Amino acid sequence: MVDPQLLRQAAAMLRQARRILVITGAGLSADSGLPTYRGLGGLYNGVTAEGLPIEEALSGPMLQQDPALCWKYLAQLGRACLGAQPNAGHAAIARLQQEKPECWVLTQNIDGYHRQAGSAPERLIEIHGHFSPLYCQACGAVDENLEAHLAAPLPPLCSRCGGILRPPVVLFEERLPEAALDDLYEQIERGFDAVLCVGTTASFPYIQEPVLRTRASGGVTLEINPEPTVLSAWMDLCIEARALDVLPKVISHIFFD
Repeated sequence: MVDPQLLRQAAAMLRQARRILVITGAGLSADSGLPTYRGLGGLYNGVTAEGLPIEEALSGPMLQQDPALCWKYLAQLGRACLGAQPNAGHAAIARLQQEKPECWVLTQNIDGYHRQAGSAPERLIEIHGHFSPLYCQACGAVDENLEAHLAAPLPPLCSRCGGILRPPVVLFEERLPEAALDDLYEQIERGFDAVLCVGTTASFPYIQEPVLRTRASGGVTLEINPEPTVLSAWMDLCIEARALDVLPKVISHIFFD
C-alpha cells in the first residue's frame, strides 16, 4: 500500500510544472500483461532455442542473414503486443498530456499503447520505434496486415515486390531513429520543469540525460517503479509501486484536489 502522502506530493510536483517529460519503459506495459523483454516472467531468458544470445537473434544483421530466424522471435514480440491493451497507466499519462500542453512522452516501448491510449502523437517520442505497420525493405511499401502475417509462414513477404517485410523497430546493432533523437534533444535543450520516470530501469544514456539535466537546472525528478534503479539516487521522489496502481491516483490528485 502506497502512502497517500507520497501520491499527493507527486501530484503537487507535477501540478506546478509546465514542461514535463514522462519517460516510460517495459514495466508500464508489463501491467497490461505484456511480457518484459527478458528475465523472470519475461519473453526471453537470454538464449534462444538455437543456442544464440537473444541480442544476436533479434539483430539487424540477423534479419539480413537469416530473416526466418529473426522473424521467429520478432513474431513472438508482435503477438504479445497484439494480445494486450493499454492500461490505466497509459490512460493517465494521456490525460496528463491533454491537461498539460507541454507534456512530452519518451517511451522505450514498441507496443504502440501510448498512441492507442490517446497520447498526442506530436509529443510522443518512440525512441525504439513501434511494431506496426510493417514495411518492405526492398521497395518501401507499407503493409498494415500485421496480424495476418503473424498467422502465416515467416518471414512475411511484400505483396508488391516479394521483398521481406520488417517492423519499424530498432533491432540490436541498429541505430536509433534520427528523427526521434532530434525531437528528444531539441526538447532537452528547451529544458523541463519535471521529469517522471515510469517502469524503466533507466540504463540508457538517452534516458538518464534528461533526468540529470533537469535535476541540475533546478527541475524536479520523480520515479515510479517497483524496485530502485540506477537513477533512484537522483530522484526528488521515488514511489516503489506498479504504475498501474499509482499513476491514475497521482493524476487524479493533480486535477481534482
